[in-house]
Amino acid sequence: MSSRGSASLSVRRALFIFTSGFISFVLFYSFVASFSLRIFSFPTVPAVRFPNYFSSFYEPSDEEKLDIVLRGAAMEDNKTVILTTLNEAWAAPNSVFELFLESFRTGLRTRRLLSHLVVIALDEKAYRRCKELHGHCYALVTEGVDFRHEAYFMTPAYLKMMWRRIDFLGTVLELGYNFVFTDTDIMWFRDPFPRFYPDADFQIACDLYSGDSLGLGNIVNGGFSYVKANNRSIEFYKFWHSSRNTYPGHHDQDVLNFIKKDEYVKDLGLKMRFLDTAYFGGLCEPSKDFNLVCTMHVNCCLGLDNKLNDLKVMLADWRNFLSLPPKLKRELRISWRVPQNCSIDAVLAHDSLRKRVQEDEGEE
Repeated sequence: MSSRGSASLSVRRALFIFTSGFISFVLFYSFVASFSLRIFSFPTVPAVRFPNYFSSFYEPSDEEKLDIVLRGAAMEDNKTVILTTLNEAWAAPNSVFELFLESFRTGLRTRRLLSHLVVIALDEKAYRRCKELHGHCYALVTEGVDFRHEAYFMTPAYLKMMWRRIDFLGTVLELGYNFVFTDTDIMWFRDPFPRFYPDADFQIACDLYSGDSLGLGNIVNGGFSYVKANNRSIEFYKFWHSSRNTYPGHHDQDVLNFIKKDEYVKDLGLKMRFLDTAYFGGLCEPSKDFNLVCTMHVNCCLGLDNKLNDLKVMLADWRNFLSLPPKLKRELRISWRVPQNCSIDAVLAHDSLRKRVQEDEGEE
């Protein structure tokens, strides 16, 4: 081989070695840079809709996202979750949401139930606040509706919020989960599960309790219910939600009071029970015995500030009861110091409900 050919071959080899080394260096540098960013950068704040549980190559449905959150919170033996809804107004620091969580921590055999509680956030700030204070949060976004602010009773925003809730709870049933739904302005003082009826599909709290758990004359309160997932309950929630068109301008609770006697509900075979206010009380009709009460609801009360005051007093009353010696707990007749700021609303609401009961009895 000539000296010129040998030199040409050496040059080509040198170029090949240099090019290969350069490409290897670029690939290695890119890998290291990418790895470093993943290790040392802070995680981004979740978007308002949902945290990203899936790869960027697949966009799951809303039901799939919901199922992941519910599965993480469900009781292992029976797929039961505890649900509450939350918006920005009630999620603010030192507001209703913190008192709600505190009641679980101070109640009897209720702290463990927090691991099964899923908070349904209706806006971005409520979702972020939930993530700060609790483990199971789900962002429920309703296009074109702003649920951030306090929804005053019977306003269009309030009605939309209530009916969105019924639609959502129906979806939870369709996914196969039993649920206890609780308003956030309810204090949990005892584990309620021992007080539920084992044979009922649908059981719900009352503003006024007639004394008969089967009596359709009970005036229901939609803020607390225990529902088992089956074909009967799923069809019932569909009927309930669709009945908003039959009774326009009414909220879910009123419509339930209308349809509970409907022939269609009877034909479904839905086993419905009404919960005794001795265990599941509220300002409309308080639980009278601190040794029995499971939950207390600041119902029959308008305005966030009024609710907040009476919730604080209620929680303080419970703590005072817990501090008593066992003998005094059994013997003393302790009364709630509420309603206070809610007193006028509670009296007016109670009188109105009593009148409704009398009218129902007259029709029967």
